[in-house]
Amino acid sequence: MIENILNKRISYLRYLAVLGGILFHNSVYADSKNTFIEDTSAEIKLRNFYMNRDYQKNRVRDTGEAWTQSFIADFKSGYTSGKIGIGLDFLGLYSFKIRGEDNEIGTQLLPVKENNIQEDDFGRLAIAVKGKASNTELKVGEWSPVLPILRSDDGRSLPQTFEGWQLTSSEFKNLKVHLGQFYKNSPRDSERMKDMYLTSRSSATSDQFNFIGLDYSFNEKNDQISIWYSQLKDIYQQNYFQYTKSIPIDSMNLKWNVGYLYGTEHGDAKAGQLDNQALYSTLSLANKYQKVSFSAQQMMGKDEFLRVNGTSGFTLANDSFTSSYDNPKESSWQIRHDFNFGKFNLPDLNLMNRYIYGNGIENSQTKDGREHGFETEISYTIKTGWLKSLSIKARHSEIRRNWGNTNSFNDNRLILSYTIPVFN
Repeated sequence: MIENILNKRISYLRYLAVLGGILFHNSVYADSKNTFIEDTSAEIKLRNFYMNRDYQKNRVRDTGEAWTQSFIADFKSGYTSGKIGIGLDFLGLYSFKIRGEDNEIGTQLLPVKENNIQEDDFGRLAIAVKGKASNTELKVGEWSPVLPILRSDDGRSLPQTFEGWQLTSSEFKNLKVHLGQFYKNSPRDSERMKDMYLTSRSSATSDQFNFIGLDYSFNEKNDQISIWYSQLKDIYQQNYFQYTKSIPIDSMNLKWNVGYLYGTEHGDAKAGQLDNQALYSTLSLANKYQKVSFSAQQMMGKDEFLRVNGTSGFTLANDSFTSSYDNPKESSWQIRHDFNFGKFNLPDLNLMNRYIYGNGIENSQTKDGREHGFETEISYTIKTGWLKSLSIKARHSEIRRNWGNTNSFNDNRLILSYTIPVFN
């Protein structure tokens, strides 16, 4: 297994090795103000993840269960000195199975073979070279992008990664410009880098995801407007607009955002004619110890929300641990409460509860679909002592739907994360 990880994409790694050699040369012979080493950080995160899913209605299978131990080595260098600084980011990923029966698939903690048997382990190496001039950065290689139109999913054993390039510039006051292209995708439960496809339509693939985005902040950064365009070449294209406003009120903060996404087919339309629009909004009120939020979301058009396979739906207001409530024609709303126990001298203990309801769903299985879910998460992070940075999260979700064979289930997760700083 380890040998396979080390041997994959040799030509790609050789290319990066040449750039890395240039980087090393520059860092060694640069002047004393070189920040390549000074700004470098490295840590190893140990992630222990247990997940159990108990199916409730018209069950094709009873449960999905797995337990994994993962190691995530995250190295981020600073930049060499000079007008153009060079840096290197490295992400080493490895996870192995502690428990996972062959007939209990469905957790996406581990890759599944063609015969529906879970792999014993998997992993990846992700390397990216970066260059910076003034307030503009270019990154080339493999990493986990977090963009409103392409959010890598880090909700299981290992994070999703993409291979490509991205340019980010903040040369103009209050304006950030994003431009880039990704070629390949390795989802959270895979060790392979493959072409991308539209979620639920794997027969049509593409090796180009192109995007451009603008984020403009004003009013002392209490307001932000975002405008993005993206396309999965010859499959779909999508426009994204969002406005966010934050209003300080004495010891509280009122925050409101509204977003709109419009997607259609692109180019050769390999996945057929597509039509999806998503309109959403969230209003929240927070003080030092708690926050109350209300969200509303409306899907329009004949198709579900358009996104690259494996990515998170977190951009949407009603994305949750078990569903994004993004089916065709679905209307949904959410009420959420977050509470911090600092009021009781436990500032590192947090509790979240939310309820989401969706209806009006029209898909191949129903013309009047409904779903609702309740989710709770309690988390605690140790801040002192030899277990400093140990994080414990316990999640429980219940989701019920009136269609499908495996759509209603109870979901339990226990996640222990321990970060070991190597240097910073």
